[in-house]
Amino acid sequence: MGCGLLGAKTGLKVRELLETLPILLLLVVLCGLDWALYSIFDTIRHHSFLQYSFRSSHKLEVKVGGDSMLARLLRKTIGALNTSSETVMESNNMPCLPQPVGLDARAYWRAALPIGLLVCLCLLQAFGYRLRRVIAAFYFPKREKKRILFLYNDLLRRRAAFTKLRRAAILRRARQQKAPRHPLADILHRGCPLLRRWLRRRCVVCQAPETPDSYVCRTLDCEAVYCWSCWDDMRQRCPVCTPREELSSSAFSDSNDDTAYAW
Repeated sequence: MGCGLLGAKTGLKVRELLETLPILLLLVVLCGLDWALYSIFDTIRHHSFLQYSFRSSHKLEVKVGGDSMLARLLRKTIGALNTSSETVMESNNMPCLPQPVGLDARAYWRAALPIGLLVCLCLLQAFGYRLRRVIAAFYFPKREKKRILFLYNDLLRRRAAFTKLRRAAILRRARQQKAPRHPLADILHRGCPLLRRWLRRRCVVCQAPETPDSYVCRTLDCEAVYCWSCWDDMRQRCPVCTPREELSSSAFSDSNDDTAYAW
């Protein structure tokens, strides 16, 4: 019963983790897209920068020669028009370029922290369910006893069904081994050493290839192949040639006692 409950809790954790997987993938895609866009815009900003520089200068000077009074008068009046100027203008296209701002490590941590908390809650959810059962058992002990008996009987029914299915699979594989092989298979087995690995018989329990250490049932017209580990698990009794009523459930389960329902 403990193995069944453990499997159910493990399945629940896996299912909850699979439900958080799309959110985690969405976060990874968004972070990757943000980094890609930042890299693209930063490259555009660096390689598309243009700067213009314009310089100009002019000088206006009128010279009046002579020493007469008129010349002196013209020099005083027209000399005020003498000017000189120099223009320097610089411009660039920086206002037209994108100005990307990259996210720092703190922003990434803030985005990943809720996902991490969600994964932790998924892993701890089974323990929360167990605490709920403990609280219910404290207030309703008779109900808890009925629940345990139901789970125990359900486990015994599943074990009995698994035993039947396992013995049926072993019988089916044994019949397939006893069926005559095609002559071409025998020719390939003798002539091609590389193909012998795939043409060898296999263990009727775990489907491991036959080895010199494999056990072959000595019963006439049986010759079922077992590896030594599976032969020990079968309590050294061949389920193919042994009658069904002589096989106890202990040969197919981890328990040494026959299963009995509880009431």
